Amino acid sequence: MATLSLRHVQKIYPQQNKEDDKRKRRKRRGGDDEPEVKPSVALKITDEGVVAVDDFNLEIQDKEFIVFVGPSGCGKSTTLRMIAGLEDITRGELYINGRLMNDVEPKDRDIAMVFQNYALYPHMSVRQNLEFPLEIRKVPKEEMDQKVEWAADVLGITPYLNRKPKALSGGQRQRVAIGRAIVRDPQVLLMDEPLSNLDAKLRNQMRTEIIKLRKRLNATFIYVTHDQTEAMTLGDRIVVMKDGDIQQIGTPQQLFDRPANLFVAGFIGMPQMNQFDGTLVRSGTRYALRVGEAEVALSDQTQKALAESDAHTQEVIVGVRPEHVLLDDTASSCIEGTVEVVEMMGSDVHLHVDVGGTECVIVAPRPRPGMRQVLAGSLVRFTFDPHAVHLFDPQTQKNLVGQA
Repeated sequence: MATLSLRHVQKIYPQQNKEDDKRKRRKRRGGDDEPEVKPSVALKITDEGVVAVDDFNLEIQDKEFIVFVGPSGCGKSTTLRMIAGLEDITRGELYINGRLMNDVEPKDRDIAMVFQNYALYPHMSVRQNLEFPLEIRKVPKEEMDQKVEWAADVLGITPYLNRKPKALSGGQRQRVAIGRAIVRDPQVLLMDEPLSNLDAKLRNQMRTEIIKLRKRLNATFIYVTHDQTEAMTLGDRIVVMKDGDIQQIGTPQQLFDRPANLFVAGFIGMPQMNQFDGTLVRSGTRYALRVGEAEVALSDQTQKALAESDAHTQEVIVGVRPEHVLLDDTASSCIEGTVEVVEMMGSDVHLHVDVGGTECVIVAPRPRPGMRQVLAGSLVRFTFDPHAVHLFDPQTQKNLVGQA
């Protein structure tokens, strides 16, 4: 059993003393000052330093598969390393099975970690790489052999046990790295972008292998990635991060159906959610939505949610996923645009449409024989599925209808 609790966890990297830093730069350059490099506006700078992770709160259940997802530099790997004990926690508490772990050494946390670059010993065979963590713990030879054979069988690397890492493909090396982690039978398995070095086909294969592996291990998984496809296919719950802050926590379906804000809406889903400027007009307890000259229908559920939150007449950002944009030449009130690019994707077609300078992507079924084919340069008219329209406040960027 392995439950984890992160409570108000914060990580701050101290800044160097500016005068000391200037003196070092002058010395390196023979006395000339380098221009001062200002930090990114996305970073939070305090008197203590740069805030990499801020007020991170999460409860993880036994055997749950949690995914941290977000763009580079958002703090997801830093959070993972704090859980592993490779980074100190500036503030807050980390509990594993109810035990405070802030000052516990990494080796005593019963955690295994799979790194992005595999971190295999090149002079050792696959078998020796798998045996190494067991040798450190002085596991008896007979038990060690059983564990290594089991891990090799689970991951399909038995034929490669006597090879060196340089004789393996990228996918095989990744399996060895995972095997070295699971051979210890850890309570918690941490994975830091383990598939980022693989090509698209291998990534798909390894995602499937990780799903199968999860069913065979009695462990809690915490997985870091910047790839939202990996997050959606692997995670029981996903933690979306940006600039050190949690944006939303939820199941893949919750994040897709009811994103908390514009960032989550744009990050989750492929192709990305379309965004239009619109106006929400309140008349009594009913609402109308206008995008350009067109009036867009809202579902009864959305109407009810807006009334309960007492939403008022205001400018809004309208979010609609490409698969929820409906081509329609017959409706009395439609949005019009010009097709700029047509992408044939096999079972469907992606239309890139210019709507008054705003690009809209429409996912449409592939035309059947006898149906009109949409070509680049064509004028199309479309509306939205009323059950799948998202409304965001332009100032706060929050979803006006709330989370699922």
